[in-house]
Amino acid sequence: MAERYPTPNVTDVASLRAIAHPIRSKMLALLRYEGSATASELGRRLGESSGSASYHLRQLARYGFIEEDPEQPNRRDKRWRAASRVTHWSRAEMSADPEGRQISDALERRQMLGAVEMFQRWFAERDNLDPRWADVGGLFDDLLRLTPSQAVRLDHELMAVFARYRTDPPPPDDPDEPVGHVRIYLQALPFEEVPLWPPS
Repeated sequence: MAERYPTPNVTDVASLRAIAHPIRSKMLALLRYEGSATASELGRRLGESSGSASYHLRQLARYGFIEEDPEQPNRRDKRWRAASRVTHWSRAEMSADPEGRQISDALERRQMLGAVEMFQRWFAERDNLDPRWADVGGLFDDLLRLTPSQAVRLDHELMAVFARYRTDPPPPDDPDEPVGHVRIYLQALPFEEVPLWPPS
């Protein structure tokens, strides 16, 4: 749920359950960030057999998360691509069903733990990066007073900025600058009272 749109692309518990499988989540992420791939290629990346990878790809296709790549190099090795850049669902709608609430909570918890793990990895490896990256990574937090509709609008505006840098990246200020992958997380956590930071 890194990006939100006015209309969720996951609207039923069965679809949410399908994407909750950890192997499928990883496959979908690879297709989104690295481009189209075959079952064999994804299986090798994830340590799964080609048969297992094919099964999970069929499940992702069944619920509309992926589709066949229109550019197929041959008939033997079917290539798949992500059908959308993000996965989004309404937490309120899913919470109306006990299973939907359980799966939604589990997926958000997994995303949170993944963010912590990614930060720890960056923290451990940052001294090995090109020195020009030294002041780039890190964390930032702020506290705003917003209405729910203002929070949604802020979220959409930030997503538009991310989309612009993703689809139309500006030329580098210095052609000799290194180009790397920058993982970006956005958290919007509503509280009625001012939360203590750091938390006790």
